[in-house]
Amino acid sequence: MVEIIIISTLIIAISVVFLCIKLVFRKDGRFSSQHIHDSKAMRERGIHCVMDQDREMRRSNRLAVSERNINK
Repeated sequence: MVEIIIISTLIIAISVVFLCIKLVFRKDGRFSSQHIHDSKAMRERGIHCVMDQDREMRRSNRLAVSERNINK
């Protein structure tokens, strides 16, 4: 039981060290954004964040398919 805890702690510690190394040696010292709207490839494909899609649907006053069925 103790061996499992020690091994788990070592794995977590090594992971944290590697993350810190990445932050220290990167030019701007931070991770790149993982949001869909910040990805050029996703924007070129027309893929948006769920929040953006919801906002667009609400602005256009169109109902989603599931909302149409409920309102009938």
